[in-house]
Amino acid sequence: MATLSNGLVSNGLARLLRNPPLAFGLLILALLCLTAAIGPFVTDEALARVGATLPRQPPSAAHWLGTDSQGRDMVTVLMLAMPQTLKIGLVAGLISLSVGVALGLVSGFAGGVADTVIRLASDVMMTIPGIAILVLVAANVREMTVAIMAVIVASLSWMVTTRTIRAQTLSLRERGYVQIARLNGSSTARLVFVEILPNLLPFIAASFVIAVSNAMLATIGLEALGLGPQKELTLGTTIYWAQFYGAILRGMWWWWAPPILLISLIFIGLMLTSVGLDSFVNKRMANGS
Repeated sequence: MATLSNGLVSNGLARLLRNPPLAFGLLILALLCLTAAIGPFVTDEALARVGATLPRQPPSAAHWLGTDSQGRDMVTVLMLAMPQTLKIGLVAGLISLSVGVALGLVSGFAGGVADTVIRLASDVMMTIPGIAILVLVAANVREMTVAIMAVIVASLSWMVTTRTIRAQTLSLRERGYVQIARLNGSSTARLVFVEILPNLLPFIAASFVIAVSNAMLATIGLEALGLGPQKELTLGTTIYWAQFYGAILRGMWWWWAPPILLISLIFIGLMLTSVGLDSFVNKRMANGS
């Protein structure tokens, strides 16, 4: 068993190394997630409160990234904001992915009325300007939280996943092994979850990365407009307060540049991972597997 496990790990690492975009993307995301996980435990949360230190201090030995106009230590702010930003993206991505995969499977496998209704619903939703709805809803929520924002974004981002999974399901259900399983009396549940769903995993993984990326882009945009969580720190709200207090005009680069850099790293990691997964999926399709 140990030899088999080592062989699988070695084979997996070899495949990963043959796909540099995927390897670098996963490495960047892993380092960011690790930093986000340990950050709140190695920083003093009190330093992120208004008036905790002297305001408008440049980077120094005491405050590595300086302080903002409200007297908050920027390193602490970033360490507490990054987990919340990643949480919004992951939660919204998981919700939209779950809805999209479920609807795509039903639409592609069942066909008929179910396919027509789901396809029309996704087409209609894709024609509606999502950012306008997001701004309208976010502006009228009494108290915005990370969880509420994730649900709002997810409710408007399931359509692409639905269309992708539907198209692949339509193709897979006509494959020979699925037809043989159907003739052998396999139930609908077995056909979907045993014969079709495992072959969709690469597409689901790629869709998840895209869903997380789109969710984070939408939420950061809302937060930069001042429509983000009121009581929870995020990278987007940090940028909002920086522009609200004129950090750029005051030359306080340590207030706005670090959160922008972290956001850029997150999107670079997601982009590289998406490119790597897309290459992997295309190779599978070319090989007919």
